[in-house]
Amino acid sequence: MMNEYEKLNVVAKLLRESKRVLFLTGAGISADSGLPTYRGVGGLYNQGQTEEGYSIEECLSGSMFRLKPEITWKYMFQLGIAIAEHQPNDAHRIIAKWEKQFASKGGKVVVVTQNIDSYHRAAGSRNVYEFHGSLRTLFCTKCSWSEEFEPDASVSDRLRELQKTLPPCCPKCQAVIRPRVVLFEEMLPLHEIEEFQYEFDEGNGFDLVFSIGTSAMFPYITVPVRTAALKNVPTVEINPVESDLSHYVQIHLPMRAAEALREIEKII
Repeated sequence: MMNEYEKLNVVAKLLRESKRVLFLTGAGISADSGLPTYRGVGGLYNQGQTEEGYSIEECLSGSMFRLKPEITWKYMFQLGIAIAEHQPNDAHRIIAKWEKQFASKGGKVVVVTQNIDSYHRAAGSRNVYEFHGSLRTLFCTKCSWSEEFEPDASVSDRLRELQKTLPPCCPKCQAVIRPRVVLFEEMLPLHEIEEFQYEFDEGNGFDLVFSIGTSAMFPYITVPVRTAALKNVPTVEINPVESDLSHYVQIHLPMRAAEALREIEKII
């Protein structure tokens, strides 16, 4: 069995030999920014029911937004302000750096994330699929009004301003506004899923697949990893704890995301 140092060297070697790399990321990659994970150790809502007596999944659901948008917005504001008050970390920045390096040599790096913090884009990544959307974009549920936040310190102030009215309303038509995120019970963006599916299956595919900081609850995370493993494509999981994918991947690094990618970057 390989020790941690040997695993890091193998992963670095795989990266050097690859042309197309896929990163599947979850809340754990943003934990190193100081952002609490949604679930797991240190999660935002591990205490069970919210003070309204609902689970957090119910509060952040499409049906709750339709019936009581003020409750959904209460917790979206908590998430949004936490995101705005933190920044991308070394893991996001290293992946963005590798994207540029691979592109300069005719390769490609693609990120699929379940996070809504847009830290990958803020760090400089461009080939990003945000299947759950982003809290940085707001839109009106009735008219064409929309607003997009730049990743800077003013976002927190803007969200606190909007927070004064629950639910916040459109400045043009006074209808309820919402962020461009996928709430529980809502469908993922089909066009993005199909685009990624083409890239994974019908396009040039990938010759190295990473799963980083995700509990692997979603099929769009688990299926690419398992499919790659079945095709003998090298797979790597970076996660301090074991997940449902740990037994499928070629290499499991029990490390935090930023620490692992910094070590791999040093070796490369």
